[in-house]
Amino acid sequence: MRKFLTLGLGALLTLPTVAQAQSQRDVRQDQRDLREEQRDLNRAHRDGDRRDIRREQRDVRDARGDLRDSRFSRDQRWGANDWRGYRNDNRNVYARGSWRAPFAYSNFRPGARIGQAYWGQRYFIADPWRYRLPQAARFQRWVRHYDDVLLVDTRRGFVVNVYRGFFW
Repeated sequence: MRKFLTLGLGALLTLPTVAQAQSQRDVRQDQRDLREEQRDLNRAHRDGDRRDIRREQRDVRDARGDLRDSRFSRDQRWGANDWRGYRNDNRNVYARGSWRAPFAYSNFRPGARIGQAYWGQRYFIADPWRYRLPQAARFQRWVRHYDDVLLVDTRRGFVVNVYRGFFW
């Protein structure tokens, strides 16, 4: 029984990594396709007639749309909206509880520099995967600030991202 639980937990932890790698490959492929279509358009401008140019412009426009869609789907798959649906189904996970801070609430925005008292280790979210938050980059941590969640660059103290009203 323990082996099954261990295997299941391992599969759950590796699934986001595999999906993220797949989506990054999709984005890179769409970038290559866009570059190829732009080359074809340049050749059409140089050697082709109006119909060739229009067709190549349409292909470039479609390639840009594909690239935009693949970037958007990657962000949506493991990004901001992933936690919203999960939160609606699992309200008890996002219950605020008796959380208190020794400072008043501030309405932080991305790019703001905040003091270390606001993002000290006491306020780190130790298990962001539990709340379906995107994985933080190196030197970044998810921090709880009353009902909000901040992604903070711990080297410089800058707010990278804010999810307001994250906790109930």
